[in-house]
Amino acid sequence: MEPLSSTLGIGAVVFATTNIDDLLILSAFFSNPAYRVRQIVVGQFLGMAALTVASGVCALFAFAVPDAWLGLLGLAPLGLGLRGLWGLWRGEGEDEGREDASEDRPGTWTAGFKALAVAGVTVANGGDNLGVYIPLFSSGAGRIPVYAGVFAVMTAAWCAVGFWLVNNPLIGERIRRYGRVTLPFVLIALGVWILSRSRELLPGFGGS
Repeated sequence: MEPLSSTLGIGAVVFATTNIDDLLILSAFFSNPAYRVRQIVVGQFLGMAALTVASGVCALFAFAVPDAWLGLLGLAPLGLGLRGLWGLWRGEGEDEGREDASEDRPGTWTAGFKALAVAGVTVANGGDNLGVYIPLFSSGAGRIPVYAGVFAVMTAAWCAVGFWLVNNPLIGERIRRYGRVTLPFVLIALGVWILSRSRELLPGFGGS
């Protein structure tokens, strides 16, 4: 059995290489005043937990998820992006970041929906994660709890970096200025890209 230090290092490297794009998405969320920091962090942890649990279950039962079916997860960010674009067109959200705090208390449907929205985007963008985590977990089921702990620590670090990017004095102001406008387009582009993996499920697009 490999030393604990090697397991920790592998877990950190695997997480970093499969979640680079999440930094862009987290920054877009943090720059949007419609989302509270708590909602984004909770949503990111929920999404990563779902990916980790799904990978562990698939590894234990030797089940591989077809890439084409994973592509259907792109419907989540696409739907959120279109919803956000519709809100921009109607002029909504200008004062959303300054709404009464009672609307955003933990346990209200608004806060819960936004946290789940972040989690949905994280899961939808996790096709590559599943493709790497499942074989990694399959190589040693006893190391899964260690990998899960590493992923939790790295998720916290990713949230911290995303928050720092939005609030640093050099580029933070620009990111915050355009964050509300760019987030729907980022989500739409992400959704279309993920859905492109499912083209073989559509007649005439899947090839032989």
